[in-house]
Amino acid sequence: MAFKKRPEPGLPTRKQILDFIQNADGPAGKREIARAFALKGQEKIQLKALLKDMAEEGLIDGKRTAYHRMGGLPKVTVLRVIDIDEGEAIAVPDTWHPEDASPPPRIRLVEAKGKRNPMGALKKGDRVLSRTEETGSGWRGYPMKKLALRSEQMLGVVEIDKSGQGWLQPVDKRIRQSSKISDLGGAEAGELVLAEPIGKSVRAAVKVTEVLGEPLAPKAFSLIAIHKHGIPNHFEEETLGEAEAAAKLPLSLEDREDLRHLPIVAIDPSDARDHDDAIWAQPREDGGFDALVAIADVSFYVRPGGSIDREARKRGNSVYFPDRVVPMLPEILSADVCSLRSGEDRAAMACHMVLDAQGKVIDWRFTRAIVRIDEVIAYEEAQARIDEDRAGANLQGLWACWKALAAARKARDPLELELPERRVQLDAEGRITEIATRERLDAHRVVEDFMIAANVAAAKALEAKVAPVVYRVHEAPSREKLVALKDYLATFDMKLAMGQVITPGLFNRMLKDISDEAEKALIMEAVLRSQTQAYYGPRNAGHFGLALGSYAHFTSPIRRYADLLVHRALVDAYHLEQPAPKGDIPATSGLSERDREDLGRVTDAISKAERRAMEAERETIDRYVAAWLASRVGEVFQTRITGVQKFGFFATIISLGGDGLVPVSTLGDERFDYDEKKQVLEGERTGTTYAIGQILPLRLAEANPLTGALKFELEEGGGRIEPRGKPAPLKHRGKHLVGKRGRPANIRHQGRGKKR
Repeated sequence: MAFKKRPEPGLPTRKQILDFIQNADGPAGKREIARAFALKGQEKIQLKALLKDMAEEGLIDGKRTAYHRMGGLPKVTVLRVIDIDEGEAIAVPDTWHPEDASPPPRIRLVEAKGKRNPMGALKKGDRVLSRTEETGSGWRGYPMKKLALRSEQMLGVVEIDKSGQGWLQPVDKRIRQSSKISDLGGAEAGELVLAEPIGKSVRAAVKVTEVLGEPLAPKAFSLIAIHKHGIPNHFEEETLGEAEAAAKLPLSLEDREDLRHLPIVAIDPSDARDHDDAIWAQPREDGGFDALVAIADVSFYVRPGGSIDREARKRGNSVYFPDRVVPMLPEILSADVCSLRSGEDRAAMACHMVLDAQGKVIDWRFTRAIVRIDEVIAYEEAQARIDEDRAGANLQGLWACWKALAAARKARDPLELELPERRVQLDAEGRITEIATRERLDAHRVVEDFMIAANVAAAKALEAKVAPVVYRVHEAPSREKLVALKDYLATFDMKLAMGQVITPGLFNRMLKDISDEAEKALIMEAVLRSQTQAYYGPRNAGHFGLALGSYAHFTSPIRRYADLLVHRALVDAYHLEQPAPKGDIPATSGLSERDREDLGRVTDAISKAERRAMEAERETIDRYVAAWLASRVGEVFQTRITGVQKFGFFATIISLGGDGLVPVSTLGDERFDYDEKKQVLEGERTGTTYAIGQILPLRLAEANPLTGALKFELEEGGGRIEPRGKPAPLKHRGKHLVGKRGRPANIRHQGRGKKR
């Protein structure tokens, strides 16, 4: 049958092309389609691109001589991620319109054997080109590449120009261009919104899909990070119901050790809502110590295969923001039943250790126990009691044991880098009262060294039983990074022999021998950049930074899924099973068969979730810092250079940690050359240099709370930074964010430390 040409000029729609192909009597190639729609010149070129897009989307096959409309699910098609289940992405066809109007198939995205996922972690809303196949257990997809934005969610603030046209100002500082809004969806100027591109071009217009409210209101910054990184922050009713039932599980002394007589203490941040760990120690007659690390017995309440477990896998860890916590577990478990509160009976996994006088752990055992925490003490209070000689026997025992642990740590010589942690304090209304670096006390080191000892014991205990282990792996620096460090050190007339065994102590001695503080800061930055990123895995490669051969995370199962897996492995290896009463709660509290068979899959997923959380937390702190500094533009701050590129250098405010750019264009009329090996900008005429670690005063030129971006300029001389465009018309700019300086109230913690 002949296809009637449409009277309107221009490119046909996808539906019109599909209808033509479906009803064509003969071949339906590009030539026939162009003729049918009277396309000429540039329109034919546009048609070619459109047909290629339609083939990628699985709407038609890719045969150029005669296209055919695809039925069902093609072997290669575009999928859209709708959920993350047990570390794996679940997707549906991005375009689905079969004749019978049946629901789209759910496709589990997996890695092809022998190949790594080419795009890293996926999140809800991602579009991928994928091979598909139907197996006996359902559809499987093998991702080939991640596609352009089309249906990804974008976060931004609405701006309205004089003509009434809406524009989306992105909150991601990496995106510099605004997007035209075709559909405001009821949003008003100055509101924070989620939007969705309606075309494949990077300059495509967007439509607003959700209005989130005022961008500078309390909790808005963490909300931005949650949406941007796809962090799950709502529990389904099924999960909450299962948590309620799990919270009612009775504790019995029949299969638990009774440790309620021990004066165990939990030392935590003053604003902590959940308490994973508590510690106790006392001296032995032989000069050594008996020590106990009691950890919340989360595996008793969270059984493999249940709804809580699936959600915890998806989250991987709790995420800590200055104004809120996105917990891994429902609050009834994380902040109540599992949390080691003082004066209340709690289920615990107990690590008993015996230390010799030199602080070496010479024996250990693991039991399930009931504990009653004697006291929950803030770090600052514990330290004050020790310093003021008013500590009880329990704290005195801990500090005495810690001195032995510290001696063993010194002998081990782990990597010692000064890494200050920024702390945002808010008042009860969510306004910033102060931003400062967190003070590092001996109390922090006490808890950290007890946790490290227990983590080592857990890893070795599982190795002794040839049981599965989720290791915390920190590999030694790669040769490539060491060569770069060697070249950099050579600019300071320092040598790094590549033939020797690289140990943390080598770096420590290198830093110890540097007397000049500015130069020491430079070298410390370089050493830090040479390190690899820690991750979780079933194969042991040691922990370079801690100078340990075997290391596993055992001490924070409320907030880290890796620790929960270690607990389950200990339950199996040491026959600590405690079946749940009959009901909907799974019986076993050990590892599932699926985890035993493929521990690498889940450890990859939780490593990615950890990196996602770290990035979200860091970006949120950056936004708070920018908000804090927004009223101080023009002030001069002492800064340290943290990075140098040919387009300028990055510097951080020493007292706050806020990072910003100094564009090379603002350094004056002089030409600056970039030495990549030395990582230095050097002026051709004056020889002025800017290098990593250098301390210098800089004037704050811009502070953007929405993106967290700062810009600096030289205190005197050089060019000036001209602000780009007008600031977003934010409602009540600054009103909710910065309050009067004073004592913070109801501040939730972030970071938590103990994260080795």
